[in-house]
Amino acid sequence: MAEPVIQTVQVRSILSKSNLPVCEYSVNPYVGCTHGCRYCYASFMKRFTGHTEPWGTFLDVKQWPPVTNPGRYAGKELFIGSVTDPYLPQEEQYERTRALLLQLQGSGAKISIATKSDLVLRDLDLIKTFPDARVSWSINNLDEGFRQDMDSAVSIERRLAAMQAFHRAGVRTTCFISPIFPGITDVPAIVRRAKGQCNLIWLENLNLRGSYKAVILDYIREKHPHLLPLYQEI
Repeated sequence: MAEPVIQTVQVRSILSKSNLPVCEYSVNPYVGCTHGCRYCYASFMKRFTGHTEPWGTFLDVKQWPPVTNPGRYAGKELFIGSVTDPYLPQEEQYERTRALLLQLQGSGAKISIATKSDLVLRDLDLIKTFPDARVSWSINNLDEGFRQDMDSAVSIERRLAAMQAFHRAGVRTTCFISPIFPGITDVPAIVRRAKGQCNLIWLENLNLRGSYKAVILDYIREKHPHLLPLYQEI
């Protein structure tokens, strides 16, 4: 896979008011995502970026002024990673998510982090200082071959190991079975594998719409042709 196009962008604020039912603010330290998930629902964000590169091949690294009066977010739900992964491989170098956590530390804000990475382990001690912190990992199959077909994030076993480490440390953890591929995702098997190391299990259907609809149908046609009528019906 070619190296992504990376640039730095200045933004006025890193926190955005959200209409999502799970939070009051959404926080995305990056624009774009380098995991390149074939089913990425956030690919619609490309039209707001000015990028001509395919989704998954570019990343804008946000720079923002220090969060002022962080105490005003006490008790507020902040969802970190609604349209990007806050622990992309590039976070190891740019540390934008870590910078945000340090700015909010002690504010009383409640944080929820969504990732496909185990780089989040780097910030375990920092995340533990937030009240009712929660970290979720997306896992939609235990078959590593399928995972490799779908994204370039870390392996399923690495995600599960990170989940276990956070769970043992007393941080609330979620296994996010998303998206569920009919006829492919074995939900009971994932539940059995993850239930001892997570507090919650969330599920999300595969939405066959947008720019990735054709991509998914082509994949099914090639790798699981017996399921094609089902997917066409969906």
